[in-house]
Order: sequence, then C-alpha cells, then structure tokens
Amino acid sequence: MSFEIGPFAFAIETTQIAGACLWALALYLGFSPVGEWVTEQLHQWLNFAERSLYTSAEEFEKTRSARESQNAFYASVCSILPFLVAGTLCNFVTEISLGESWGISLGLLACMGCGIYELGRRDGESSD
Repeated sequence: MSFEIGPFAFAIETTQIAGACLWALALYLGFSPVGEWVTEQLHQWLNFAERSLYTSAEEFEKTRSARESQNAFYASVCSILPFLVAGTLCNFVTEISLGESWGISLGLLACMGCGIYELGRRDGESSD
C-alpha cells in the first residue's frame, strides 16, 4: 500500500501494519498498569485543560459529567498511541534482525504470552 502526501510518497506493507498492531496489543496487555496510568494522566490533563476554557463556575458545572465522560473516552483512545509507537519499533527490530516473515509470528506469540501473563496478574490481584 502506498500513499502520497504532497511531494512525498510512502510505501507501507500491510504485513508491517499487522505486525505493529500485534506487537502494540502485546505491549498493551503486558504493561497494562502503565496503560492505565497513561489513561489516568491524560484524563486529568484533559479535564484541567478544559477547565481553563470556562470563565464562570456555573457554566462549567452545568455540563461537567458529560465533558468528563467525553474526556475519559478521548484519554483511553489516546493512551493507545505510545503502545503503537513501541509496537512499530518492536516489529521493525524483529523484521530487521530475523527477517520479514517473523514480525507477525513473534507478534502473535507475544500477544498470547502477554495475555496469559495479564490473566495471571489479575487473578493474583483478586486473590489477595
């Protein structure tokens, strides 16, 4: 797949996109406390930034719950971006070091391993 932005042409293969997304999912599962922390920090920042846009407290309090819900949604969507970047780097390093056919294979193995780790981590938290 190739696309052009102005005078620049980029070629990205669909296997690279799939491998990067698999790696991102594995990292998101493996480092879920970090993902929750990033989501919480983004949510707080969005609420703070939006509060500075209002001049009166009455107007701010009128739609507060709806705006906080919207900010929580935006924060959860944006918290995926660091994992996509890290997943792209992991896929790139895997394809450079082992060959192009290993990116998706190791991404799947990492997803399964991190998924099992996350299930065990949550089970350990619930039993404490």
